[in-house]
Amino acid sequence: METPQLSAVASSEESDPHAWLEGIDDPRALEWVRQQNERTRKELAQGPRFEEMYEQALEALSSSSRVPELTFKGEFLYNLWRTPENPRGLYRRTTLDELRKPEPAWETVLDIDALSAREGKRWVFKSMTCLPPENRQCLVSLSPGGGDAVEVREFDADTLRFVEGGFFLPTAKTSVAWIDRDHLFVATDFGEGSLTDSGYARYVKIWKRGTPLAAAQTMYEGDSSSVSVSATVRRTTRGNIATVNEGLTTWTSRHFHLVEGALHPLLVPESAVLTGGFQGRLVFKLNEAWEAGGRVIPAGSMILADPADLRSGTGKIDVLIEPTSSEIVESVSIMDDALLVRTLENVQGRLYRFTPRPAGGWTKELIEFPDSGALSVKTTRDSTGDALVEFQTFLDPPTLFHVGAGSRTPSRVLAQEPTFDGSRFEAVQHWAVSADGTRIPYFVVAPRGIALDGSHPLHIFSYGGFRNSLTPSYSGSYEEHYGAYGRLWLERGGLFVLANIRGGGEFGPEWHSSAIRENRHLIYEDFEAVAADVVRRGYTTPQRLGIEGRSQGGLLTLGAMVRRPELYGAVISGVPLADMRRYHRMLAGASWMAEYGNPDIPEEWEWIRRYSPYQNFRADADYPPVFIFGSLRDDRVHPGHGRKSAARLQELGHEVWYYENTEGGHGGSVTNEQLAYRIALSFEHLWRNLGR
Repeated sequence: METPQLSAVASSEESDPHAWLEGIDDPRALEWVRQQNERTRKELAQGPRFEEMYEQALEALSSSSRVPELTFKGEFLYNLWRTPENPRGLYRRTTLDELRKPEPAWETVLDIDALSAREGKRWVFKSMTCLPPENRQCLVSLSPGGGDAVEVREFDADTLRFVEGGFFLPTAKTSVAWIDRDHLFVATDFGEGSLTDSGYARYVKIWKRGTPLAAAQTMYEGDSSSVSVSATVRRTTRGNIATVNEGLTTWTSRHFHLVEGALHPLLVPESAVLTGGFQGRLVFKLNEAWEAGGRVIPAGSMILADPADLRSGTGKIDVLIEPTSSEIVESVSIMDDALLVRTLENVQGRLYRFTPRPAGGWTKELIEFPDSGALSVKTTRDSTGDALVEFQTFLDPPTLFHVGAGSRTPSRVLAQEPTFDGSRFEAVQHWAVSADGTRIPYFVVAPRGIALDGSHPLHIFSYGGFRNSLTPSYSGSYEEHYGAYGRLWLERGGLFVLANIRGGGEFGPEWHSSAIRENRHLIYEDFEAVAADVVRRGYTTPQRLGIEGRSQGGLLTLGAMVRRPELYGAVISGVPLADMRRYHRMLAGASWMAEYGNPDIPEEWEWIRRYSPYQNFRADADYPPVFIFGSLRDDRVHPGHGRKSAARLQELGHEVWYYENTEGGHGGSVTNEQLAYRIALSFEHLWRNLGR
């Protein structure tokens, strides 16, 4: 079916009647948010079904059996753990031996709830980075409200106290890394003129202990039009490698090697991503083909090279692994003596260990996991070669495995208890055909032996951008819901679809790059192809088809609704972009122009305006009911996008609910209670509009 012609778009000179909603803390805007939240609460959160779904979601999110997010720091495994008693979390630690026990003993490192109460701030724990090999000196990053901006404090992991008079950085979008016990690389807000147009640091400085931050030595100055700058030390068994990165765009960078106080450019493609250091060499992932060492190395390959060779542009380039037509390189985890490479083969996970041979070359071993799910290397203990790897499917809850050095057979450590009866369902991969003939894979999770009579409520989740790969997940999406969707959706009669449209990274760099900027329309055509295919196969009808996405996915679902409202019965748009005329002027938006284009350039605005939801909402369109959610403290995607979309759609007479959490950053929530509430709102919206 031909896509309807979209309405003419207002010029940049015309006023925006809802621009006042961009005032994040403006009292008038906050009163509007309060009224919207109250309306949503009264209309979506009052019935017995909502209460039951909220309790079920909270039970799943708070399950004591859920697999913890773990990070090795020396001999300890660290984890942030939220419970009803500690909603903001206990940062705690244990050992691998202890973790194997039925009831592991955990030591509390930092109580975030107690810290928040003591200091009168709603702190959200972000990270703790420690100086190896002792891992005693650490830097703790805390966010006031959950945004990307953090306060950084030095912490002693032996005494479990903040270091009095230690390193401290006030709240900002900061990048910081240990050089040695008395020096840091710091990229932060140093005052006027020190930030890029995207709101990130444009200076990297070396800061010495005991001196004021203002006295830190400038090592590198990036351009204000770049995205950000940062520096770090790659620690390897054959020497440390200090590097500086200037992110020119979302997808391109300049890399420099710091040698005896001088910076030397590394002669690699600007699209190459530096992923670490291994035995004195640097490890890069190529995102475009590169002619080097007498051959053309394909895009998507993982390579290693001595930094001295990269400075001179001569010397050996060691190709670790190349992609195939169906298998792409997703990530690499680097240990002292081996590398773990995670790949996707037709969107399903594989894991390989690469070990260097004494005479040159590599020994490649497949780690023995099932074929039908998703793998994630959660953490590695680099000195011993131990790795903790999580495996899950749509129907099998996350299970944590230990992969020992030299072993191909994982051993089970712990698993989350099922939150729904997965034996009743099956997950099947289908392929739709997009408008240009490209085959688009998607997964359907449905009851076994389902009647294909079009009678079933169906929920499609997708993203379509920034190289993000969506893989089989027990949560039903890339966000960790710990199986909440199983009870709230599948067991109540709903079907779930995960759509792997272009713009993501499921089939390598070209799967992403083919659908950016002037080709952005392809993600909508792919999404429409999946929606049409599930109807054609008899899973559902348009009236019973709901769609959801968050961030870029929120832009996707609003844009899909504008293009083809007749294809959908309900829409969920989370923390979305929406006003693409001004996105590059709102918070971190300028950093995404390599993905979308620059709306200030007439030719590029011509691409963007065709799918920009805010400019294309119409009164005469028959839009399905919409639920939009956001976060007051989202300092990445401006909450004004969602606010203005809701206000505009309501003004035009459409059925829209809006909910904005008071904290949570771009993730939209901090505590399990907040997330459970929002999940229940989303599924209440779907059931009201798609239900049997």
